[in-house]
Parts: sequence; C-alpha cells; structure tokens
Amino acid sequence: MSIFQSRQDRIYDWMARENIALTMLEDTEGRRDSGIRWLTGQPGDALLFLTVDKKSLLVPWDINLAKLYAHTDIMVPYGEFERNPVTALKAAVDYCKIPLQSRIEIPSDMSYVLFLKYVEAASDFDILCRSEGIQKAIQELRAVKDEEEIRIYRKAAEITNEIIDLLEENIRREKLLTETDVALFIEAEGRKRDCEGTGFETLAAGPDRSFGIHAFPSYTGQPFIGPGFSILDFGLNYSGYTTDVTLTFARGPLSKSQEKVLTLTEKAYKLALSLVGDGAGTRNIAATVDNFFGKSRKIMPHALGHGIGLEAHEAPVLRNRTDNDTILRPGMIFTLEPGLYDPILGGCRLENDILLTGTGAEVLTTGRIIRL
Repeated sequence: MSIFQSRQDRIYDWMARENIALTMLEDTEGRRDSGIRWLTGQPGDALLFLTVDKKSLLVPWDINLAKLYAHTDIMVPYGEFERNPVTALKAAVDYCKIPLQSRIEIPSDMSYVLFLKYVEAASDFDILCRSEGIQKAIQELRAVKDEEEIRIYRKAAEITNEIIDLLEENIRREKLLTETDVALFIEAEGRKRDCEGTGFETLAAGPDRSFGIHAFPSYTGQPFIGPGFSILDFGLNYSGYTTDVTLTFARGPLSKSQEKVLTLTEKAYKLALSLVGDGAGTRNIAATVDNFFGKSRKIMPHALGHGIGLEAHEAPVLRNRTDNDTILRPGMIFTLEPGLYDPILGGCRLENDILLTGTGAEVLTTGRIIRL
C-alpha cells in the first residue's frame, strides 16, 4: 500500500463516521490547500474528490504534471469542466454515482456567495461547508507526521544544517556582504541540493533592521553584518516540506544590555526545550517562557513556536493564549523560537525544528546564535 493510499484510507474512515458521501478539496489560486499534496502527491493546482466507497478523482490543471506525481484512481483534466469548480463538482457527483440527498462536504473557506452557487448546482444534495469539516480533519491528521514525512524531514534538516555551516563560514570570511547576498546564497545552495526552493521568503535583516520580528522588506541591499545583531530566518523546501530556522549573528562591541538579550534568548530556548514531551500542553510551555522573560522585564511579542510541514505554519501551535489547548504527541514537528526585539538594541531570535519522538525531543536543525 502506498503512503498516499494509507492517508486516503484515513479520510475515507472519517467520511464514513461523518456520513459524508463525497468530499471536495481545492488547491487553486486564491484557495490554497496543501492537503491535496498530502493525500495524492500532486504538487500543482487541482481539485480532489473522495467518495465514501473509497474512490479518488483528481482534476488537475496540468494533467501531464499530475501523471508524473499524483497517486489517485482517476484523473480528468480541469479543462474538461471549463476550469470551473462548481461544474467539476456536478460532474463528480454524476461520475461517482452519488445517491440523491447524500451529504457532500466542500471546503470551509468558501465565500458565502460561492457556497450558494454550489447549493444551487447540487440542489438534490445536502451541501456542507463547516469549520469542523474535512479540512479540519486533515489538519489534525497532518499534525502528527508519518514515517515517510519524518524521513523527508530528516533529509531537509540535513540540507538546512549544511547550508547553515556554509553561511557561517562565508560570512566569517566576508564573502556574503549584503542581505541580498545572504538570501540568494540560500536559494542557490538549496536548489543545488534538490530543494524546490525556500519554504517562505527569506528574512535577512542587518543591525539597522533586526529590531523587526519580520523585517520589511524581507531583505535589501544593505550590509548584513555590522556592530550589533543581524537576524536570518529561512527555510528550505524539500519534497514539499519546509524547514524553518533562525540564526542571530552578533558582532561586537556589544553593550551589557545586548549581551543580556543574547543570554536571555539562549536560556529561554533551553527552558522551552526542557519542557517538551509527550502530553505536554503547549500553552504551558509558552507561558513558562513568557514568565521567564517577564522576570527580566522583557516581553516576547510573538508565539513561542508553530508546527511545520507542507506549510511553514500549521498545527500544532505553541502560544500563550486562553484558546490554546494543544497537547504535544510523538510524531509532531514544530519550531521553538524565542526572541526579543528593541529599536535601539536590535533583535535576537533563536529557532530550531523539533521532532517529538517516543523517547523525547529530537532537535533536527542547528540554528544558533553566532558570535563574530
């Protein structure tokens, strides 16, 4: 059984429990859903229909690409349905012989206007558009990575760590002088190692711009290294899965206040890592780090971390909010990224990717604070 068939079977089981005859997922411009790639391997624009009697119908924009990458029972080019998702749904209902009055689940991120078009087009069926529907079910399943995903992640982390070492070497040797030099170096070296690109736009901020959580613009032609703190936040996309690390480069002379920021960030990272374990509540971990910073009258203005996978931000969440009841489980991969930011002192963040195994936390990446 392929890994994609195994994943599809888990959705078929969910559909049976929910009494859903047909589900639809959409990964197109304006409505992106990486769940289709998770279920089929299809990396490009497509619709996916799944039936409770275990049939999968992929409707790709590029049929040639789909034949190379996708694993489904049936493929029909999107052009056959006027490249219109409502038309495609009507055809899928007929093709899959869905009984009248059956429940059909469509994505939860539909606008109300578009939802009404689906209802009108399939008036003989019960069209569901729920926040707790198919997309939520897939998100929860994806939060715990399977063996194939973990294998991919180890390779992605290996490449990321290699490039981290190259970055430090080239920066120390003054071969990468500007923020743009650093960002393009990461892109080029990742591509050389079979990465699909960066997982998100690289954030390279020299001392004049490191005070921002996410610098804007993400990188410029300004010098990357100078007296003070420089932040580099990047990820590499390998086989669809992205890493996410942040390095802080610190060049002296540093003030006592700046040295304190470095020390506090490193201690906060170690504290967070010590609390990671099976059954640990992520709100408690995040609150403990917030309290740690608070004792030094410092405030971390963002969450402690987030899950990573086919998307740079996905479940689980690690944040100190009353609505967060997330519990860590083995197989989850997530970031820990404490940071402090000040318009005068600059910014410092330390971020790594963590895999929770049955025996504890495994740090996959080698993000670090680098003193120059």
